[in-house]
Amino acid sequence: MANPMKAILKSPGQAVALEGALEGARRATGSAPSSAPPTDPEVVAIARRRQISPSNKRRIVAAAERCTQPGEIGALLRREGIYSSQLAAWRKNRAAADGAIDRKRGRKMDPAVAEAHRTAKLTRENERLRRQLAQARVIIDVQKKVSSLLALSTADELDGESA
Repeated sequence: MANPMKAILKSPGQAVALEGALEGARRATGSAPSSAPPTDPEVVAIARRRQISPSNKRRIVAAAERCTQPGEIGALLRREGIYSSQLAAWRKNRAAADGAIDRKRGRKMDPAVAEAHRTAKLTRENERLRRQLAQARVIIDVQKKVSSLLALSTADELDGESA
């Protein structure tokens, strides 16, 4: 039996193109047998995140710092399979480890104002400690008086018993 589509088409080139398109459609619907082996019914293991060791991170950051030409860092990132945000975070972590970054966020306080705050705090602490010292001295004086009264009374009791 002749293919009815070939009769409608005017040139053999159109017939070959149409036949190729129909073959693709048959494969997509699964009506024609495919040459690929059937898929494995086993469940695939869950993918794990890639973990990059600290030594590799240091190596990549050092390589990025050696890049001088435009596009070299992009090529490095593609070659290593990392994102630019990862490189930026690694650089920031390295700078923080070196102590180059102030970890506090927000506006930085004026040094004169910071010194005034520090002085006020130290003055308050000094006053608090003076009050504690005065209270401790009063307690010590009371303890001395109680001790001397108790020592006298115990001495009187001992004298009375021995007579």
